[in-house]
Amino acid sequence: MEALHAGACATPPAAARAAPNPIVIARLQQGITLGLVAVAALWALVCWRAGHAGWALAGALVVVLGHALVLAVEFMLLAAAHGDDPAPRPSVAQLVAAWWGETRAAERVFAWRQPFRSRRWPDYLVPGAEGHTGVLLVHGFFCNRGLWNRWLARLRAAGVPCVALDLEPAFGSIDAYAAAVERGVARLERLTGTAPVIVAHSMGGLAVRRWYADERDAARVRRIITIATPHHGTWLARFAHTRNGHQMRRHSRWLATLAEREQAARSERFTCFYGHCDNIVFPPSTATLTGADNRHLAGTAHVAMVDHAAPWDELERWLVPVR
Repeated sequence: MEALHAGACATPPAAARAAPNPIVIARLQQGITLGLVAVAALWALVCWRAGHAGWALAGALVVVLGHALVLAVEFMLLAAAHGDDPAPRPSVAQLVAAWWGETRAAERVFAWRQPFRSRRWPDYLVPGAEGHTGVLLVHGFFCNRGLWNRWLARLRAAGVPCVALDLEPAFGSIDAYAAAVERGVARLERLTGTAPVIVAHSMGGLAVRRWYADERDAARVRRIITIATPHHGTWLARFAHTRNGHQMRRHSRWLATLAEREQAARSERFTCFYGHCDNIVFPPSTATLTGADNRHLAGTAHVAMVDHAAPWDELERWLVPVR
C-alpha cells in the first residue's frame, strides 16, 4: 500500500497538526514508567554504595522487567482456561515465544509509544482525498492513540486519510465511546465522501459495535476489522474493577444487551482476528463473531497482534478503490 499516492505525505496544515491536551492514560503511563525507572535507579544506587553490585543489578532488573512476570501468569491462566474451545490448543513452545514477544511489545507500547509518543503522528486529513477510503483506528482498554503509531506512519506514507481516536473517559462505560466513533467516521466521510474502514483493537471493537448497533445505515462503514476484541467477554475480566472492565466480563448483561440491539446480518461486514496465545482475551473464540470472517493468528499475544502482518494485509485489501 505504500506505493499508493507516492509522495503524498506532505506536512499537514497547522489545524491538522494541533493536538489536544495530554489525556489521562498518557499521564498515568508516564508516571508509571518514570516511577519504575526512579525506583530501579534508587535501589541500584543504595546497593552499589553498600558494596553489593550483584544485588544492585538484580534488583533493578526485577523492577524494570517485573511486567514480564505478570505476563507469565497471564499465559499460564490462558492455558488453563482453554477448556474445550474450538481454537487449537497452543504448544508450550508457542506460549513461551508469545510471552517473549508480548514482553517486548508491552515495553514499546506502554513505556514509550503511549506515554511519550501518542501525538507523534497526528490525524492525516488533507485536501484532495475525495473518493479515497479513509481509515479510523480505535484503541482498547488502558491504551491511547499511540498504540497505532506504526499504522499511522504507514498510512501517511501511502497518502491514506486516517484518524486515530482517544477514548475517554478512560475507565467509564463503553457506551460513552460511541460518540467518539461517530465523530471519527463523520470526519472521514466529510473529507473523502466515502465510507471508511474501521480497525479496532481489543475493547475498541466493542466501542465500534456499540456505535454500529444504533447506526441505521449499514453502508456508512466499508469494513470493520477487529483485533483481539472480547466480543463475548474474557475470562480475565473477572478481576476488573472499572466499569468498562465489568462490561467485558463473560456473559455480562452489557454484552447480552448489545447483542440484542444488533442486526445479525451486519456481522458479515466484520473481519475478526483472534489467537490461542492471546493473554488478555481468552478462551480464544470469545474474540470471534458468528457470520464474520474470523481469522486465527497462531502464536501471537494480545498487544503483539497489532503489529502482526495479517491485520495490515486485510486493511490493504479493503483500501483498493471500489470499481
